[in-house]
Amino acid sequence: MRFDQPPVVRVSRDPHATYDRRVWPHTIPAVAQLMADGLDLPPGVTFLVGENGSGKSTLVEAIAGAYGLSPAGGSSHGLHQTRATESPLHRDLLVQRGIGTGHWGFFLRAETMHGWYTYMDQHGGGNDADYHAMSHGESFLEVLTRKFDSPSFYCLDEPEAALSFSSTLSLIRVLHDVVQDGGQVLCATHSPVLASMPGAHILEVGAWGLRETAWNDLELVRHWRAYLDAPMRYLRHTLAED
Repeated sequence: MRFDQPPVVRVSRDPHATYDRRVWPHTIPAVAQLMADGLDLPPGVTFLVGENGSGKSTLVEAIAGAYGLSPAGGSSHGLHQTRATESPLHRDLLVQRGIGTGHWGFFLRAETMHGWYTYMDQHGGGNDADYHAMSHGESFLEVLTRKFDSPSFYCLDEPEAALSFSSTLSLIRVLHDVVQDGGQVLCATHSPVLASMPGAHILEVGAWGLRETAWNDLELVRHWRAYLDAPMRYLRHTLAED
């Protein structure tokens, strides 16, 4: 079933939230911008692209939690938990859901998926795949194929961490099919390949906060192009003697 609105229309500060702007994660420019202005999420795929520490994973994690997904990854029906490392930001957010949409969703968080596989071994009822028996990349693609199968809300945090070049292309196909079925995706990524998905909405995350940009204008893309064209332009500085 397709809906007129995506599962998540907008994310904003809960008017009842109390927090200290001087305390992390509210000191991150992207988080401060979200709390001040809110964030509209269009239908389809939205990529958050930025350097380590820019706040892209913090935002995806918090929005997943505010939607009702476990910050440790998994679906809206699972109770998979690991040692808590996430920020409390999700408690300060309000998610505006699309009219008529359901509550199903899935959060693929690369760094905690091994624990989720064990959770599924124990609670999956034998109806799921044996993810531990697969390679890292194969298990990711199997999860994507099995769980990203309805017009729902899907969050991904750096899924390319386990994927080869060709597997990243397979992920683009999975996301394409999700969008065709009316689903919505929010993904934090370092991958210029993944971010090149046609039709995707790209937000570059950095010291400026959040800004909409085109793939060709991403700092990530410019650096990769320059590096692949002439690696030693970068490596001579990296490997230089002090």
